[in-house]
Amino acid sequence: MRMFLLGAFVLLIPWLSSAQAPNQTELLVDNLKEPFGVTFLNGEAIFVEYGGHKVRKIDSKGAVVDLAGNGKKGYTDGKNSEASFNQPHNLAVGPDGKIYIADTSNHAVRVVDTKSGLTSTLAGNGTKGFAGDGGPAKEAQFDQAYHVALDPKGENLYVCDLGNRRIRVIDLAKGTIRTVAGNGEKGVPKDGELAEKSPLVDPRAVEVDSTGRIWILERGGHALRVVENGKIRTVAGTGKAGFSGDGGPAKDAIFNGPKFISFDPKGDILICDTENHCVRKYFVQTGKIERVAGTGKKGKGDAKGNPLEVSLNRPHGATIGPDGALYIADSDNSRILRVK
Repeated sequence: MRMFLLGAFVLLIPWLSSAQAPNQTELLVDNLKEPFGVTFLNGEAIFVEYGGHKVRKIDSKGAVVDLAGNGKKGYTDGKNSEASFNQPHNLAVGPDGKIYIADTSNHAVRVVDTKSGLTSTLAGNGTKGFAGDGGPAKEAQFDQAYHVALDPKGENLYVCDLGNRRIRVIDLAKGTIRTVAGNGEKGVPKDGELAEKSPLVDPRAVEVDSTGRIWILERGGHALRVVENGKIRTVAGTGKAGFSGDGGPAKDAIFNGPKFISFDPKGDILICDTENHCVRKYFVQTGKIERVAGTGKKGKGDAKGNPLEVSLNRPHGATIGPDGALYIADSDNSRILRVK
């Protein structure tokens, strides 16, 4: 397996339960400014810096390279460092290599064309609000766009519109936007109810699997929910803040401010249980949950050895790379880790 030294953080995490033999963790890069969402493009790790207001990558030589953003808070389209962002949280890569950015405090979805270097706005206008459903996405308004995710075909872009308590979807071919979950009211949705007519607490992350199921992670709701055939149900988390349940049924587990989800190669779900300073895994078929990285207590220390013994500090991203390793954005430790 190739290893890339990513200036700020490296985390190696095995896709094993806590009962199996541990994989090894390494530091990929450090000295970053609050790395959050991490994904891959052409075999290279790309990530957003929440505090650095940039989109960056780790190249094949281990160097951290800027892709877009000048490092200052702002809202400007343009090429490379001409562009500016305001506290981006997450990113997704399309089949054409375009990078979609949840530009949270600009209340917008931005796009970086990696061929031309041009950053443009796909949806939102920099003003907080709620508008646009049923019409052009470019005329939509968001209240803090926290997370973006593409469906498996790369045809639809899902957006966590946290302040509006909705999951919205942009049809990239038609350029239109609509709501698929959340009615704008704050509350815990009832199992089996229509997702579009149900309340949400505060949707923080979203992913869509190969069957079309929409997975929604709620930060203050401390829960993972799924929308299937238009109906919503809770699959993990009691709704209370705390830390328990590993090794048992996920519905009985307790989270504390979880903020990121992604799929592993088997379709199981990685969860950054951010305020518990760990990464956990929800097994879709069995409905159980396990801790796969982090001790559950805030810390730093060496990024070496068993990932269950490596201390993390508010991780905001966890993604399986093309090399099969787990990459973790150890955000408040300013580093990215890799677990082989």
